[in-house]
Amino acid sequence: MTTQHPGTGTGKGAGHRVEVTRGTQHVTVTIDGRVVAESRRPLLLFETGLPVRYYLPPQDVNLSLFESTDTHTTCPFKGEAAYWTYLGTEGGGGPRPDVVWAYPDPLDSVAEIKDHLSFYDTVADISVKESD
Repeated sequence: MTTQHPGTGTGKGAGHRVEVTRGTQHVTVTIDGRVVAESRRPLLLFETGLPVRYYLPPQDVNLSLFESTDTHTTCPFKGEAAYWTYLGTEGGGGPRPDVVWAYPDPLDSVAEIKDHLSFYDTVADISVKESD
């Protein structure tokens, strides 16, 4: 499955592309050395000017390690994102605010990312291995 949303016209977003592809890579996400997510069914989101983002099904993320926040941002190509903070561990690293996000009600052009979670690679270590 691949969905493309090319920017059209000459105004804001002209030439901007968002493409979602179902992947088979083995994606492991760790924060402060702790595995917080592991999936073999990521959605890969390719967007003009940004690195590939791996969106993981919520079943593949240990959501007990996170707490939702009041933070919301809006992307004209994906919709409104909601955020979660990593709670940290006793004796380990502290909380990591707004390290993961999802689109609970994405735009129709990227509907498949609904409720899938993605992590900021500046805080989380994201390991991707190609499937055999």
